Amino acid sequence: MGYQIPRGTQDLLPGTVEKWQYVEGKAREICGKYNYNEIRTPIFEHTELFLRSVGDTTDIVQKEMYTFKDRGDRSLTLRPEGTASTVRAYVEHKLYGLPQQPTKLYYIGPMFRYERPQAGRYRQFVQFGIEAMGSDDPAIDAEVMALAMDVYRELGLTKLKLVLNTLGDQESRQAHREALVAHFQPRIGEFCSDCQNRLESNPLRILDCKKDREHELMKSAPSIHDYLNEGSARYFEAVKATLTAMDIPFVIDPTLVRGLDYYNHTAFEIMSEADGFGAITTLSGGGRYNGLAEEMGGPATPGIGFAMSLERLLLALDAEGITLPVETALDCYLVTMGDAAKAQAPALLYSFRKAGLKADKDYCDKKMKAQFKAADRTNAKFVAVLGDDELANGVIAIKEMATGQQTEVALTEAVAYIQGRI
Repeated sequence: MGYQIPRGTQDLLPGTVEKWQYVEGKAREICGKYNYNEIRTPIFEHTELFLRSVGDTTDIVQKEMYTFKDRGDRSLTLRPEGTASTVRAYVEHKLYGLPQQPTKLYYIGPMFRYERPQAGRYRQFVQFGIEAMGSDDPAIDAEVMALAMDVYRELGLTKLKLVLNTLGDQESRQAHREALVAHFQPRIGEFCSDCQNRLESNPLRILDCKKDREHELMKSAPSIHDYLNEGSARYFEAVKATLTAMDIPFVIDPTLVRGLDYYNHTAFEIMSEADGFGAITTLSGGGRYNGLAEEMGGPATPGIGFAMSLERLLLALDAEGITLPVETALDCYLVTMGDAAKAQAPALLYSFRKAGLKADKDYCDKKMKAQFKAADRTNAKFVAVLGDDELANGVIAIKEMATGQQTEVALTEAVAYIQGRI
């Protein structure tokens, strides 16, 4: 019986995985510039964590979580997103007590959601995200968005759009909530069952519905901007002013609400405007989640973050025709002729590697011609040829593949010669 990969997952094979490594490395490099430190949390958590933080009215909780019972009859869930786990760790380990605040963290790792697989969207997917906790300064909202934009731009993407909105504080959201209920209630029967269930529990989520997005009531729904109190409006103006001062263009979309219950104040998405990218243009999104730490038993702590799908990032790179400068070639491939040279090859190859060279050799007892073909397949910059006669004379022939130039050097000088030419 043959086995196949589960639907909604993918194998990243050599030749592809190097692109992922490059993108992840670039994300880590930029986080270092912004003074964000990596955090690694478990792939599964107690289910209650996501019920409490993400929200039991969200599609993630209602339809998409991979939840199971362990042998101790405890309900566990494969993490569907990274913020809840990061905030849980922040509270559990009392990171709010560290002298350096805000606490600035990033993560890269697999998440799991049971949804219909499509281009750039899998049931196991990889998110890169950041969380900044402990500051309610509008400038850090702008910093979070700037970091996300920097990742895309430094990888070469240019056809980007930053979409911005505010959800207001608790008072503003309550006033807006009441207006939404009054707006949708008379005709809620025309909406899907999800929207009907959300009318009383979380009417803001109706605006995020994919099924009823074209309904006429969606277009005329009350805007949060009409219900912002003075403090919320002032905060939003400060965020916009900071982005403008940083020369980061953005557009305002009053209907942008994001899909998770914990957001308040700033909400944003970054979209691709590349031709042929697809109907779903969102690359990443995030926002402010003041109050989430309190929900998990911690002190009142403001926070903001974002998460981006690496799968969708790579799709955007393809859509813009960007080739990543991924280095896969070997520095040197060692070819041997004769039993004595073959016996000496492992030690010689080990000396190459200890010196920092990317090197390899044949392990299938191939003839010399086949060994050279193998060297070509690895795109080796140099081929070092060692025969029994060369070994006896303490020399080795080194061929530079780009030029075809071949030079005989002392065996003890082989590493220095290759390093010098590189």
